[in-house]
Amino acid sequence: MRLFLAPFLIGMAVLVVLPALATLVLAFTRYNALQPPVWIGLQNFSKLLASPLVGLSLRNTLLFIGLAVPLRLMAALGLALLLRPSGRRFAIHRAVAYLPTLIPEAAYALIWLWIFNPLYGPLNHLLALVGLPLPTWLTDPTSARLAIIIMLVFQMGEGFLVLLAGLHNTPQVYYEAARMDGASAWQILWRITLPLLLPWILLLTCRDILASLQATFTPTYILTYGGPYYATMFFPLLIYELSFDFVDYGLASALLVMMYALMALLIVAILRLARAGGVDV
Repeated sequence: MRLFLAPFLIGMAVLVVLPALATLVLAFTRYNALQPPVWIGLQNFSKLLASPLVGLSLRNTLLFIGLAVPLRLMAALGLALLLRPSGRRFAIHRAVAYLPTLIPEAAYALIWLWIFNPLYGPLNHLLALVGLPLPTWLTDPTSARLAIIIMLVFQMGEGFLVLLAGLHNTPQVYYEAARMDGASAWQILWRITLPLLLPWILLLTCRDILASLQATFTPTYILTYGGPYYATMFFPLLIYELSFDFVDYGLASALLVMMYALMALLIVAILRLARAGGVDV
């Protein structure tokens, strides 16, 4: 058994562990890939904390996480509840719900670039048909943030499948007993389904904090490149700019360490709140 695990462990060490350790070391150095790294201690972190652009990127990142993660979870849960019944018709709908997750990120971003076009994009045509205001989407700071959130919410296929599996693993005896006692559909959802799915939802919350933030790079790079007025400048894009535009790998590594430290703090806070609320995690 250990022999079969060896390729995975070797790949994990070479592709994940060693780069992570190298990034952690480079975060304390001045390094431009042309000269050997020079140890400078905490200067990179001090420089980042004093940078207004990093502060703005931090606010954008926290705002994105605070909106995108709950919306993705609610959309995944709603679809899982809607497509829970068995049958060929529901199987097709499940495949359609999962389809956006399979599209390559660059192609997915280009599709949404067409959808958000204010002149000939289909989204504004639909809004015009129902008499709603027509945003300029990617040229306005507020609507640009909203556009990135909307397009990433549709990539909820993995969360949808996890919650669907959780629903199918829920003992049906609870629902039968509740119906015999005259419980309404809302009472069943609030008092049976959601409490039993809460560990699954917490797992997806922690996963989405990591995945959603990393998934911002491609759409922001292709659709807005951090604009307008740095409204969509999230940590991944800023790390890319520091690395390849300014060729400051030490500073970029420090920001990457800060990003993962921030996500770790958010996840620990969520898990502690869950334990304080009596959820076994």
